[in-house]
Amino acid sequence: MPAPALDCRRLCKAYAQGRVVLDRLDFALPKGEFVAVMGDSGVGKSTLLNLIAGLDRADSGAILIDGTDMSTLDDDAATRLRRQKLGFVFQAFHVLPHLTLVQNVALPLLLNGVQGAPAHADDMLQTVGLGGRGQDFPRQLSGGELQRVAIARALVHRPALILADEPTGNLDPETADGILNVLRAQIKANGATAIMVTHSHAAAARADRIFILKDGGLHASGSDDAVIRTRR
Repeated sequence: MPAPALDCRRLCKAYAQGRVVLDRLDFALPKGEFVAVMGDSGVGKSTLLNLIAGLDRADSGAILIDGTDMSTLDDDAATRLRRQKLGFVFQAFHVLPHLTLVQNVALPLLLNGVQGAPAHADDMLQTVGLGGRGQDFPRQLSGGELQRVAIARALVHRPALILADEPTGNLDPETADGILNVLRAQIKANGATAIMVTHSHAAAARADRIFILKDGGLHASGSDDAVIRTRR
Protein backbone atom coordinates (compact mmCIF):
# COMPACT_ATOMS: atom_id res chain seq x y z
CA MET A 1 0.00 0.00 0.00
CA PRO A 2 1.47 3.42 -0.93
CA ALA A 3 2.31 5.87 1.81
CA PRO A 4 -0.36 8.52 2.43
CA ALA A 5 0.39 11.99 1.13
CA LEU A 6 0.09 13.29 4.70
CA ASP A 7 0.35 11.32 7.94
CA CYS A 8 0.09 13.22 11.23
CA ARG A 9 0.79 11.14 14.33
CA ARG A 10 -0.19 12.17 17.85
CA LEU A 11 0.31 15.88 17.24
CA CYS A 12 0.22 18.07 20.32
CA LYS A 13 0.43 21.84 20.36
CA ALA A 14 -0.30 24.36 23.11
CA TYR A 15 0.05 28.12 23.06
CA ALA A 16 2.46 29.85 25.42
CA GLN A 17 -0.28 30.53 27.96
CA GLY A 18 -0.96 26.79 28.17
CA ARG A 19 -4.13 26.63 26.04
CA VAL A 20 -4.12 23.34 24.11
CA VAL A 21 -5.12 23.58 20.43
CA LEU A 22 -4.10 20.11 19.20
CA ASP A 23 -4.39 17.12 21.52
CA ARG A 24 -2.66 13.99 20.20
CA LEU A 25 -4.20 14.56 16.78
CA ASP A 26 -3.74 11.48 14.64
CA PHE A 27 -4.84 11.33 10.99
CA ALA A 28 -3.73 10.49 7.47
CA LEU A 29 -4.92 11.65 4.06
CA PRO A 30 -4.54 9.61 0.87
CA LYS A 31 -3.20 11.00 -2.35
CA GLY A 32 -5.72 12.88 -4.47
CA GLU A 33 -8.11 13.97 -1.69
CA PHE A 34 -9.26 17.57 -1.15
CA VAL A 35 -10.48 18.25 2.40
CA ALA A 36 -11.74 21.39 4.11
CA VAL A 37 -11.12 22.18 7.78
CA MET A 38 -13.51 24.55 9.54
CA GLY A 39 -13.88 25.71 13.13
CA ASP A 40 -14.19 28.74 15.36
CA SER A 41 -11.53 31.42 15.30
CA GLY A 42 -8.57 30.54 17.51
CA VAL A 43 -9.11 26.77 17.60
CA GLY A 44 -5.84 26.11 15.75
CA LYS A 45 -6.73 25.77 12.05
CA SER A 46 -3.90 27.94 10.77
CA THR A 47 -1.61 26.47 13.43
CA LEU A 48 -2.28 23.02 11.98
CA LEU A 49 -1.31 24.20 8.50
CA ASN A 50 1.82 25.89 9.81
CA LEU A 51 2.87 22.71 11.61
CA ILE A 52 2.36 20.62 8.48
CA ALA A 53 4.38 23.13 6.44
CA GLY A 54 7.20 23.16 8.97
CA LEU A 55 6.70 26.86 9.65
CA ASP A 56 6.03 26.01 13.31
CA ARG A 57 7.00 23.09 15.52
CA ALA A 58 4.65 20.71 17.33
CA ASP A 59 5.25 20.15 21.02
CA SER A 60 5.24 16.42 20.26
CA GLY A 61 4.23 14.00 17.53
CA ALA A 62 5.33 13.44 13.94
CA ILE A 63 4.33 14.71 10.50
CA LEU A 64 5.13 12.56 7.48
CA ILE A 65 4.84 14.11 4.03
CA ASP A 66 4.94 11.61 1.20
CA GLY A 67 6.57 9.16 3.64
CA THR A 68 9.25 11.54 4.98
CA ASP A 69 9.14 12.46 8.68
CA MET A 70 9.56 16.23 8.93
CA SER A 71 10.58 15.97 12.60
CA THR A 72 13.77 14.09 11.68
CA LEU A 73 15.02 16.74 9.24
CA ASP A 74 17.37 19.61 9.96
CA ASP A 75 16.42 23.10 8.77
CA ASP A 76 18.09 22.77 5.35
CA ALA A 77 16.51 19.38 4.63
CA ALA A 78 13.10 20.60 5.80
CA THR A 79 13.38 23.62 3.49
CA ARG A 80 14.23 21.37 0.54
CA LEU A 81 11.28 19.08 1.26
CA ARG A 82 8.96 22.08 1.58
CA ARG A 83 10.15 23.47 -1.77
CA GLN A 84 9.69 20.13 -3.53
CA LYS A 85 6.59 18.65 -1.91
CA LEU A 86 4.46 21.57 -0.68
CA GLY A 87 2.42 24.36 -2.21
CA PHE A 88 0.95 27.03 0.10
CA VAL A 89 -1.90 29.38 -0.89
CA PHE A 90 -2.22 32.29 1.54
CA GLN A 91 -5.24 34.52 2.13
CA ALA A 92 -3.02 37.60 1.79
CA PHE A 93 -1.53 36.33 -1.51
CA HIS A 94 2.12 37.13 -0.57
CA VAL A 95 2.87 37.98 -4.20
CA LEU A 96 6.15 39.92 -4.48
CA PRO A 97 5.30 43.41 -5.79
CA HIS A 98 8.65 44.11 -7.47
CA LEU A 99 8.50 40.97 -9.65
CA THR A 100 6.39 40.38 -12.74
CA LEU A 101 3.70 37.72 -12.62
CA VAL A 102 5.82 35.21 -14.51
CA GLN A 103 8.74 35.86 -12.16
CA ASN A 104 6.49 35.34 -9.13
CA VAL A 105 5.11 32.06 -10.44
CA ALA A 106 8.53 30.83 -11.56
CA LEU A 107 10.08 31.19 -8.07
CA PRO A 108 9.41 27.62 -6.85
CA LEU A 109 10.86 26.22 -10.07
CA LEU A 110 13.96 28.40 -9.86
CA LEU A 111 14.51 27.40 -6.23
CA ASN A 112 14.29 23.74 -7.30
CA GLY A 113 16.71 24.27 -10.19
CA VAL A 114 14.15 23.47 -12.90
CA GLN A 115 15.21 24.35 -16.43
CA GLY A 116 12.87 26.53 -18.49
CA ALA A 117 11.15 27.95 -15.42
CA PRO A 118 9.71 31.08 -17.15
CA ALA A 119 8.07 28.99 -19.89
CA HIS A 120 6.52 26.65 -17.30
CA ALA A 121 5.32 29.68 -15.33
CA ASP A 122 3.75 31.19 -18.46
CA ASP A 123 1.91 27.92 -19.09
CA MET A 124 0.62 27.90 -15.51
CA LEU A 125 -0.61 31.49 -15.80
CA GLN A 126 -2.49 30.43 -18.93
CA THR A 127 -4.04 27.54 -16.98
CA VAL A 128 -5.39 29.85 -14.24
CA GLY A 129 -6.82 32.30 -16.76
CA LEU A 130 -4.02 34.87 -16.86
CA GLY A 131 -2.52 34.05 -20.23
CA GLY A 132 -0.68 36.99 -21.77
CA ARG A 133 -0.33 38.77 -18.43
CA GLY A 134 3.09 37.39 -17.49
CA GLN A 135 4.91 40.72 -17.80
CA ASP A 136 2.38 42.62 -15.72
CA PHE A 137 3.16 43.56 -12.13
CA PRO A 138 0.95 42.73 -9.14
CA ARG A 139 -0.18 46.35 -8.78
CA GLN A 140 -2.02 46.00 -12.10
CA LEU A 141 -4.23 43.13 -10.88
CA SER A 142 -7.47 42.79 -8.93
CA GLY A 143 -7.70 40.77 -5.73
CA GLY A 144 -9.14 37.78 -7.56
CA GLU A 145 -6.37 37.92 -10.16
CA LEU A 146 -3.73 38.10 -7.44
CA GLN A 147 -5.17 34.99 -5.84
CA ARG A 148 -4.94 33.22 -9.21
CA VAL A 149 -1.26 34.15 -9.31
CA ALA A 150 -0.85 32.75 -5.79
CA ILE A 151 -2.52 29.49 -6.88
CA ALA A 152 -0.33 29.29 -9.98
CA ARG A 153 2.80 29.76 -7.86
CA ALA A 154 1.66 27.12 -5.35
CA LEU A 155 0.94 24.53 -8.05
CA VAL A 156 3.56 25.18 -10.75
CA HIS A 157 6.04 22.63 -9.34
CA ARG A 158 3.31 19.95 -9.01
CA PRO A 159 3.60 19.50 -5.23
CA ALA A 160 2.25 16.39 -3.53
CA LEU A 161 0.49 18.45 -0.85
CA ILE A 162 -1.38 21.77 -1.17
CA LEU A 163 -2.14 23.87 1.91
CA ALA A 164 -4.65 26.70 1.48
CA ASP A 165 -5.29 29.12 4.34
CA GLU A 166 -8.56 31.03 3.77
CA PRO A 167 -7.86 31.34 0.02
CA THR A 168 -11.16 33.15 -0.64
CA GLY A 169 -11.39 35.18 2.57
CA ASN A 170 -10.72 38.53 0.89
CA LEU A 171 -12.85 37.94 -2.21
CA ASP A 172 -16.46 38.60 -3.21
CA PRO A 173 -18.64 35.48 -3.67
CA GLU A 174 -18.51 35.41 -7.46
CA THR A 175 -14.74 35.83 -7.58
CA ALA A 176 -14.32 33.29 -4.77
CA ASP A 177 -16.33 30.73 -6.74
CA GLY A 178 -14.06 31.20 -9.75
CA ILE A 179 -10.96 30.82 -7.59
CA LEU A 180 -12.28 27.59 -6.09
CA ASN A 181 -13.02 26.25 -9.57
CA VAL A 182 -9.40 26.87 -10.54
CA LEU A 183 -8.00 25.45 -7.31
CA ARG A 184 -10.10 22.27 -7.35
CA ALA A 185 -9.50 21.63 -11.05
CA GLN A 186 -5.74 21.94 -10.65
CA ILE A 187 -5.65 19.78 -7.51
CA LYS A 188 -7.51 17.00 -9.31
CA ALA A 189 -5.53 17.37 -12.55
CA ASN A 190 -2.23 16.97 -10.68
CA GLY A 191 -3.39 14.21 -8.32
CA ALA A 192 -2.42 16.35 -5.33
CA THR A 193 -3.74 16.13 -1.79
CA ALA A 194 -5.07 19.40 -0.41
CA ILE A 195 -6.16 20.84 2.93
CA MET A 196 -8.12 24.09 2.84
CA VAL A 197 -8.81 26.03 6.03
CA THR A 198 -11.90 28.19 5.65
CA HIS A 199 -14.74 29.89 7.51
CA SER A 200 -16.89 29.77 4.37
CA HIS A 201 -19.45 26.97 4.14
CA ALA A 202 -19.74 27.62 0.40
CA ALA A 203 -15.98 27.16 -0.01
CA ALA A 204 -15.91 24.07 2.18
CA ALA A 205 -18.68 22.49 0.12
CA ARG A 206 -16.27 22.30 -2.83
CA ALA A 207 -14.03 19.85 -0.96
CA ASP A 208 -14.37 16.06 -0.98
CA ARG A 209 -14.78 15.98 2.82
CA ILE A 210 -15.32 18.57 5.54
CA PHE A 211 -13.91 18.38 9.07
CA ILE A 212 -14.44 20.61 12.09
CA LEU A 213 -11.48 21.29 14.36
CA LYS A 214 -12.61 21.54 17.98
CA ASP A 215 -11.42 20.38 21.38
CA GLY A 216 -8.04 19.49 19.88
CA GLY A 217 -9.43 16.96 17.39
CA LEU A 218 -10.98 16.70 13.93
CA HIS A 219 -14.68 15.83 13.66
CA ALA A 220 -16.82 15.07 10.63
CA SER A 221 -19.03 18.02 9.70
CA GLY A 222 -22.45 17.72 11.36
CA SER A 223 -21.32 15.13 13.92
CA ASP A 224 -20.12 15.34 17.50
CA ASP A 225 -18.15 12.12 17.05
CA ALA A 226 -14.48 12.44 16.16
CA VAL A 227 -14.11 10.44 12.95
CA ILE A 228 -10.42 11.30 12.88
CA ARG A 229 -9.73 10.60 16.52
CA THR A 230 -6.98 11.47 18.89
CA ARG A 231 -5.41 8.32 20.33
CA ARG A 232 -5.72 7.98 24.09
